Amino acid sequence: MDHAKLIAQLRLHEGVEHKPYTDTVGKLTIGVGRNLDDRGLSEDEIDYLLQNDIGIVEEELTQWWPHWRSLNQTRQLVVADMMFNMGRPRLSQFKLFLMALEAADYEMAAAEMLDSKWADQVKGRAETLAKMMASGDGT
Repeated sequence: MDHAKLIAQLRLHEGVEHKPYTDTVGKLTIGVGRNLDDRGLSEDEIDYLLQNDIGIVEEELTQWWPHWRSLNQTRQLVVADMMFNMGRPRLSQFKLFLMALEAADYEMAAAEMLDSKWADQVKGRAETLAKMMASGDGT
């Protein structure tokens, strides 16, 4: 079978949707007719999306706050995790946290992480990330 022709035909008949929508029979759908309710995503597709999202997070962080690259690996992981979870608009509101990082005051940065609405929302995640931030150790 000619896959290129089938792809063109399916794109024409199904349409291409970049965001989830409800199809004519009430199924959550995305892309070219991908039925998320019944088929969902494979592990490979989830990993592919995650890799793309991580790339976006790294690019946004580097453009917005290049200082993050000067942190050690563990602290970069913390900042990237927070950016992934909150996005730039919310993370940029953590002004005292960011100032503490720029001053290499990692205990203060960890305290600022925990003294937030975000920490109340994500609970264990915030505690784990704050410990990583304070120690600089990912274990």
